Amino acid sequence: MTGPAGRGPLRRLVVLRHAKSAWPEGVEDHRRPLAPRGRRDAPAAGRALAAAGSLPDLVLCSTAVRARRTWELVSAEWATPPPVHYDRRLYAAGPADLLEVVREAPADVRTLLLIGHNPGLEELVRALAADGLDDSLDRVREKFPTSAIAVLTWHGTGWPALAPGAALLTSFTVPRGKKR
Repeated sequence: MTGPAGRGPLRRLVVLRHAKSAWPEGVEDHRRPLAPRGRRDAPAAGRALAAAGSLPDLVLCSTAVRARRTWELVSAEWATPPPVHYDRRLYAAGPADLLEVVREAPADVRTLLLIGHNPGLEELVRALAADGLDDSLDRVREKFPTSAIAVLTWHGTGWPALAPGAALLTSFTVPRGKKR
């Protein structure tokens, strides 16, 4: 699908904040595991992405334990998970650093999933979105909780062209798993 005026194909950046993490005493931040709620919510996020038709061609994931485990539980919900690239630069990154990593994605990737942390993810979504459908942008501004999924769409010839204000926030959801 090619965009208006030859601006390139439609691309989607799917931004997923890691699922709820635990805070065990004596465990450094990078090594914190998922909390029970996180272990319930991450599979729900995987199902939500599949139901929305937002399965990625490539995944960029923080190296933090809670982000890696989120990806494992999300991708376990899909028949054929895409390749994942774990990148330490995504841990505790601000929006400029996150965008730099996203811009390195191969040109043939149409849907890219980025799994990381706040406040960087929320700030990135707010910077990239010129507008949002429904009240999605207002909801992002209000709160970007754990397991939140923001889907940004834009037309571009490649990821290096993604710039602040260039995307439309087409959806914002916060999937939750059921307590047993």
